[in-house]
Amino acid sequence: MAKSVAGPEIEKLIQLLAKLPGLGPRSARRAALHLVKRREQLLTPLTAAMAEARDKIGICSTCGNIDSRDPCTICTDHARDQATVVVVEDVSDLWALERAKALNAAYHVLGGVLSPLEGVGPEDLTIRQLIDRIEAGGVKELVIAVNATVEGQTTAHYIMDRLEGLDVKVTRLAHGVPVGGELDYLDEGTLAAAMRSRTAL
Repeated sequence: MAKSVAGPEIEKLIQLLAKLPGLGPRSARRAALHLVKRREQLLTPLTAAMAEARDKIGICSTCGNIDSRDPCTICTDHARDQATVVVVEDVSDLWALERAKALNAAYHVLGGVLSPLEGVGPEDLTIRQLIDRIEAGGVKELVIAVNATVEGQTTAHYIMDRLEGLDVKVTRLAHGVPVGGELDYLDEGTLAAAMRSRTAL
């Protein structure tokens, strides 16, 4: 077993950093060393920013986004098309769509996808809140923007079933060939989805 080369405080910092996505033990050690070496420029402001985030950032009661306001900045933005709601699995998906600037709409974060194998059922997601939001009126189009996985598609079909009888147009993201993609490098499932979703030129 390797000997510890630093005190318990540094080891604890490394262990916590290693829990972050994309950081393994080695990257966490480098990040911890970098923070400690630049205490005034990085560590102190980062500590203050994290404390402020802990105290002020929460989950939007309308859409499930994270923000320091409730309702969040997106939900209170009158320049957005609030009649169009994009349904995503997680906040990271919302942020990805916002970076793409593809649609100036409202959002609804499910908080995951249905996964019986992992014990995630409809009551573990915000599907009921989504239905309530549509029943309250004002939503004309629902864009289902979940991942093209088995669980994502199962969740999309479940939502479709729950929407039966409600006056709302339901669309989903197109699946298929990515921009700049070469057919020879794509898998059969992606090619089949692209062929099914073909459009007129």
